Amino acid sequence: MDLPLSFIEQITALLGHEEAGRLAQTLQGAPLTSIRLNAAKCREVPADMSPLRRVPWCDTGYYLGQRPSFTFDPLLHAGAYYVQEASSMFVGQAVRAYLPSDSSVAVLDLCAAPGGKSTLLRSLLPGGSLLVANEVVRSRAQILVENLVKWGHPDVVVTHNDPSDFAPLAGCFDAILADVPCSGEGMFRKDPASVDEWSPANVEVCWQRQRRILSDIWGCLKPGGLLLYSTCTYNSKENEENVRWIRNEWGAEVLPLQVPSDWGITGNLLPEENFPVYRFFPHRTPGEGFFLAVLRKPDAGEDGRMFSFRRGKKVGADKRKGVKNAPAFSKEQLRLVQGWCDLPDGYAVQVQDDTAFAFPQAWEPLLDALRSSLHVLHAGVPLARLKGKDLVPCHALALSTVLCRRAFPCCEFDYRQAIAYLQREAVQLPSGTPSGFVLATYHDFPLGFLKNIGNRANNLYPQEWRIRKALRTDS
Repeated sequence: MDLPLSFIEQITALLGHEEAGRLAQTLQGAPLTSIRLNAAKCREVPADMSPLRRVPWCDTGYYLGQRPSFTFDPLLHAGAYYVQEASSMFVGQAVRAYLPSDSSVAVLDLCAAPGGKSTLLRSLLPGGSLLVANEVVRSRAQILVENLVKWGHPDVVVTHNDPSDFAPLAGCFDAILADVPCSGEGMFRKDPASVDEWSPANVEVCWQRQRRILSDIWGCLKPGGLLLYSTCTYNSKENEENVRWIRNEWGAEVLPLQVPSDWGITGNLLPEENFPVYRFFPHRTPGEGFFLAVLRKPDAGEDGRMFSFRRGKKVGADKRKGVKNAPAFSKEQLRLVQGWCDLPDGYAVQVQDDTAFAFPQAWEPLLDALRSSLHVLHAGVPLARLKGKDLVPCHALALSTVLCRRAFPCCEFDYRQAIAYLQREAVQLPSGTPSGFVLATYHDFPLGFLKNIGNRANNLYPQEWRIRKALRTDS
C-alpha cells in the first residue's frame, strides 16, 4: 500500500515521527477479523471459526484467528452473529455508561448502514426502547433493513432520509449516534480503494459536511440527551476540532468513560484541550481506526425533557395485542397471524397496505410522527402479507425473536441444503412433511420459510437476499 505523502505528513504532525512510522508500518499489514454474537440467538462462537480472544470492551465480541467465508455460513444469514470491526464495538461502552438501564429510550442511529452499530445498540438498549436506524443512500438503506431483520429484534424502525429531513422531530430522541461520513483514514487496510480517494481537500470537505449534519440533527436531541459522535478517521479536524465546535456552539458537555489503560486507547491529541475523547490506532489497539466522543446536550429543565408525543394513555391489558386498521385482512386471517408469533405485552398487530406487522403500542405516536416526516422502510416485525387471497408469512417473522416456533412444522437442513435454500434453489423436503408453510432451520437456527405443496416445495427466501455466488465443491 502506497500511503499518500500528505497523509504521512499529517499523521507525523499528529503523532510524531517515530509513532507515525509505527502506524504506517501497521497499515501495511492485514486487517483483523472480528465478530459480535447476537446474544438473543447465540451464546457461543462456532468452533470452526477459530476464536482467538474476546474483544476487551465488548462482552459478545471476538477476534478470529482467520477470516472464514462468511457468505457461505448459514449462521450469519440466520442472524446468529454480525461481522463487525472490533474498535467500533466501543460504542457500547457509552451506552452502558450513560443510558438508563431501567427505563425505555428512543435512540437514533443517523448514518447507520450497513448496520454494525445499529445491531450493537439494539442489543444493549434497555427493555422497551426503540431504535430508529437511518441511511441516506437507498442501496445501503436496503442492506441496513436486511441486517436488522436478520438480527431479529422487534423494536426497530428503518428510515431512508437526509439528516435535514429530521428537523420536524424536535426534542424527539434521548440519544443520537452520529457516525458521520468521513475521510476514511481508519479504513485504509480494510478498503485499499479508500487510499486512492483520500486527499487533504477531501478532509476539508468532510469536516464541513459533518458540521452541517450535526447542525441538522442537534435539535432532534432532547435537552439532557446524549450525542455519540464517531468517525473512522485519524485527523483532528474531523475529530477533536469538531467536538470542540459542538461544545462551543451549543454548550454541550463532553463526558468521560472509564477505560482501562491496557486497552491501549488513545486520548485527546489537541495540545490546548483536555476534554475526553477516545481514539483507536491499529498500532496501539487491535482493530482499525476509530474515534468516539460522548456529549450531553444542556438540560432545559423538566418541562423540556420529554417530547410530547411520548406521553400517551396506558392501554388496558385486554387491548394490548389488538389489531388496528385491518380492512384487507379477514378476522380469521388476523387470528391466524396472531398465532404465528409470541408477542410480549404492549404490542399490537397493525396493517399497512397488504402487510400485517407487530409494533409496540407505546411507540405508535413516534412511528406516526416518523411517517409524517420521513420515508419509513421498515417498522417492527412484518408478520404476514396478502398475496391475492392467500396469506403468506413474512421472512422477517422467521428471523424475529417473536416467532412462535410451534406454529410451523420445522425442517432441519444440513449444510448443503441450507446453502441451496439461501441461494433460493429448489430444496427437497423429507417425505411426510406436512403441507403448507414450513420453517427451514440450520443447527436449530431459523433460516426462513418454504411452502410445501406436495410434489415440491416453493422456496420463499427473499429473492434480493439470495447468495449469488456458487458454492465451491471443496467447501
